Amino acid sequence: MSNPMFDVIQEDLKQLDAGLLDAVSSPVELIAEVGTHLVKAGGKRIRPALCLLAARGGPRFDLQRALPLAEALELIHTASLVHDDVIDQADTRRGSATANARWDNQIAILSGDYIFARAFALIADGDYGAHVSKRLAELVGNLSVGEIIQDHTVYQAVRDLNNYYDRIRKKTADFLEICCELGADIGGMDRADQQKMAEYGHCIGMAFQITDDLLDIWQSSEQIGKPAGNDIRQGIVTLPVIHALTVSPDAEELERIVTNPEMTDSMVQRALDIVRATDGPDIARAKADEYLDRARQVLPGCLSPEIDEAFRMLADFIGERDF
Repeated sequence: MSNPMFDVIQEDLKQLDAGLLDAVSSPVELIAEVGTHLVKAGGKRIRPALCLLAARGGPRFDLQRALPLAEALELIHTASLVHDDVIDQADTRRGSATANARWDNQIAILSGDYIFARAFALIADGDYGAHVSKRLAELVGNLSVGEIIQDHTVYQAVRDLNNYYDRIRKKTADFLEICCELGADIGGMDRADQQKMAEYGHCIGMAFQITDDLLDIWQSSEQIGKPAGNDIRQGIVTLPVIHALTVSPDAEELERIVTNPEMTDSMVQRALDIVRATDGPDIARAKADEYLDRARQVLPGCLSPEIDEAFRMLADFIGERDF
């Protein structure tokens, strides 16, 4: 991770990467190969970085105590992505072949299960107590519920914004909230400051997913490392699409496209054109900015200047990201 927002934990993240590779090791060569491929595929490491930053913001920071939790959070994220890619029949992620594309669905699913198990083994070995285990179990449950909600509404022109916000909260915001909350917890922050960190995580999580959905509308496949318009192709309606379904003069045509499981590339492109012609992307950007403003406002006063600045830089990064 070379992003300057994480300079303060650069050495922590190097140790984290080494720990991740160790955590997915296995005497079974194929399992080790898949696990190493997934870990080395990288990613922004935002979840463990949030945990480590929050832990460093507390009065009782201990890196060796924080690392297994941060590693477990990244492994849970990795395992959930492996399962998502199988569900979505995705061939690439972050510009690399997915596990299901490189091997097959069965190996990918079972490898994801293995990585989930390794995450919870780290938590057990870390002896963090019942609260941490309970929150991580809730997290995995909510990730699953979010996917079920999404799967239940694919290829439907759902215009219910509450459904959308509930879905992205369970898929993304709850995760970043827990990363911040548990990091603050093991760092020794008091309960009030833990709750402030949790709210920060929730807000940047909501903004992150809205921005991700926006990038799917605007950016090219090369920029985002996966097919552009992929959500539309999979029948998933996001905030810009929901708005377009409400205000566009071509709303009926857009509805016919997003409800068609057999949509062609030209249909996906036409749907993108319809959404881009509305103010839906601007509405989504404004909503993301609203969440990011709130995130900056709730940061606790106990943070050191360098940790506070890192959290603010992360909010700025999410607001400005183009990949």
